[in-house]
Amino acid sequence: MAKKVRKSKPKTTTKGNTFKLSKQNKIILGSLLMLFSIALFFSFVSFYFTWQDDQSLLTQFADRNKEAQNLLNKFGAGVSHFFMYKGFGLASLIFPFLLFTTGLYMFLSMQKQGLLKKWVWGLLFVIWISIALGFFAEAQPLLGGLVGYEMNDFLQDYTGKIGVFLLLLFGLIFILVRLFNITPDGIAQYFKQKSTSLASEFEQKSTQENTINSEKEEEAPVIIDTYTHKKDIPSLKKEESPDSFEITPPVAEELAIEVEKVVEETEETDNIANKLVDDFGEFDPTLELGNYKFPTMELLDAHGVSGGITINQEELEENKNKIVDTLKNYKIGIAQIKATIGPTVTLYEIVPEAGVRISKIKNLEDDIALSLAALGIRIIAPIPGKGTIGIEVPNKNATIVSMRSVIASSKFQKAEMQLPIAFGKTISNETFVVDLAKMPHLLMAGATGQGKSVGLNAVLTSLLYKKHPAEVKFILVDPKKVELSIYNKIERHFLAKLPDSEEAIITDNAKVINTLNSLCIEMDNRYELLKHAMVRNIKEYNEKFKSRKLNPNDGHKFLPYIVLVIDEFADLIMTAGKEVETPIARLAQLARAIGIHLIIATQRPSVNVITGIIKANFPARIAFRVTSKIDSRTILDTQGADQLIGRGDMLYTQGNDVTRIQCAFVDTPEVAKITEYIGSQRAYPEAHELPEYVGDDSGTSIDYDIADRDAMFRDAAEVIVTAQQGSASLIQRKLKLGYNRAGRIVDQLEAAGIVGPFEGSKARQVLVPDLVALDQLLKNEGS
Repeated sequence: MAKKVRKSKPKTTTKGNTFKLSKQNKIILGSLLMLFSIALFFSFVSFYFTWQDDQSLLTQFADRNKEAQNLLNKFGAGVSHFFMYKGFGLASLIFPFLLFTTGLYMFLSMQKQGLLKKWVWGLLFVIWISIALGFFAEAQPLLGGLVGYEMNDFLQDYTGKIGVFLLLLFGLIFILVRLFNITPDGIAQYFKQKSTSLASEFEQKSTQENTINSEKEEEAPVIIDTYTHKKDIPSLKKEESPDSFEITPPVAEELAIEVEKVVEETEETDNIANKLVDDFGEFDPTLELGNYKFPTMELLDAHGVSGGITINQEELEENKNKIVDTLKNYKIGIAQIKATIGPTVTLYEIVPEAGVRISKIKNLEDDIALSLAALGIRIIAPIPGKGTIGIEVPNKNATIVSMRSVIASSKFQKAEMQLPIAFGKTISNETFVVDLAKMPHLLMAGATGQGKSVGLNAVLTSLLYKKHPAEVKFILVDPKKVELSIYNKIERHFLAKLPDSEEAIITDNAKVINTLNSLCIEMDNRYELLKHAMVRNIKEYNEKFKSRKLNPNDGHKFLPYIVLVIDEFADLIMTAGKEVETPIARLAQLARAIGIHLIIATQRPSVNVITGIIKANFPARIAFRVTSKIDSRTILDTQGADQLIGRGDMLYTQGNDVTRIQCAFVDTPEVAKITEYIGSQRAYPEAHELPEYVGDDSGTSIDYDIADRDAMFRDAAEVIVTAQQGSASLIQRKLKLGYNRAGRIVDQLEAAGIVGPFEGSKARQVLVPDLVALDQLLKNEGS
């Protein structure tokens, strides 16, 4: 019995573990697979013509009243959607061929050894073609299917486009070498055979022509091995038959080497950003006001001047003689004299004789002015960069430098600057253009009525003619209330203000303090953006944002330049003192990199107004005419401003040389026409809003009702306590809230005793050490 059981056990085990189809079953299953593969093929092909119509039926598969457009109706629509859309796209057409081949093998009872290899290579082809179509036909994802698109996207995230291309190329080489046995030697041999056959035909033709004209000799035909070296080939007789030999391939010395060009890999810094730029182009900040038109030249007056400066030869000769005679009276000889005529002043350059001390000529400034009977004689001894001494003499008939002439100049029109400003013309009659972004701040001072307001208008007009409203914003502070009010018309184009402010032109000193502190907050916020974008200045940041490498969902946005203009700084210092000086000094020290620039004008250039802190951070200065040498030294750290003649005559310095300029004249009616032209165009919904600033007297100590707390109060408290930094900008960035809401939450945190009181531009002190203490505090409140 035991033996029988042992014998029967292996038999039953073998029977149960082996699965073998009968010949009839193979025929049935094989025919089923072949027919199913044909059905798949027609449904796949039909998918590309009917998928849009059948898309809505995929969720209504059980509804018998609905009919799909696919050749195989709902079955075809469903199975093709799975393979073509969610699968491998066009590469899925390989599956019907693989299934048909499998069915054919079973139908004909063929050996299955080669079938597994076909499936392996077929699947490799499916994957390679799907990824290749996802890469090369990225704009048509249906060709590569969801698998091809996602795999291509996944690979690009780690290797970039170049890396994916190289992987596809390697896959192609692998397939060609392993499946089709294509090797470099085989390719070379193929071309050798082609060249050999061509050479053979040529040799045969030449041999036939020689045979006709020669005598026949009877010799055995020579058969030459194709691979025999040239020196081993016996010579051919004239009567040899062209059909009795083979021509050897070209020898190594005759083969030309083809050098394959190596394609340098391009650097891929940000794949997603490059895709976005390719699809949509760079971000254009001017797109919202795409139809904005810049002011035209016709809005500016020429002020009756045409043909440039007229030269009065008699005046030149008379002044030259007076200068020479005056110097002779003091036994100072002149070796050479030259005149450069400017719009307001003529520069006489003299070269004294050898042995004359420069200081001796410098001390004769008043004597020369007396002999010339002119106001505003200025001696430059020596002229920087030249071996001459300059004597500036005012012209009897000054020429007005119109704003139109400097704006229309090629130097201004072609200026490659961030914030170009055309101040006027120099003594050599050249348009003087500087970049406010590189100053980076400007201090203007001069006595009343000497041209400061006109200078400010020249600055603002230059920027209005050169920059789009999206690129620059002005904050205008006008304690006198009448100088800058004309710019009200461009409020929604170019002006920036506090959120709750009714007027964009700031005339109230209390609002000036809030605005300056708000600018400090804006500065801190911008530096946070620059830090997260890993750039150093606003130019790099905006370029990175335009190239779509910064995500707006992370708080990033295009940053316009902000220009703060204060028309009368002395009035602010007198009324507010340190409350104004401190934020201005902070902005002047730090705000350059993030595109906030200050222009301060005052008619009282005394040391208690233009303090050491202000001067240290305002390297660019403009001095109009002042009444004393002390005021000139206060502004420029040198004298000379007391010798100007007024009416826009000014000295400009940026820390090195002092340049005399005739400021361009732009009248109030011209500015009115420019602002009217801009204001009549389509504008932004409102003026550019600065961050909200809450002062000490704003009532932040009010005890908020727990029921009125913001829904994000708890989350904000955890962010503040975790970071141990009490600032609204941190809440705004981490929780993606607006600044106003973040400010209200900070006030509620203060009322709850989580953060300390407001401390100016510093972050608030966090009073809760950790999250455990925070939970305990909120539990005690009953929240």
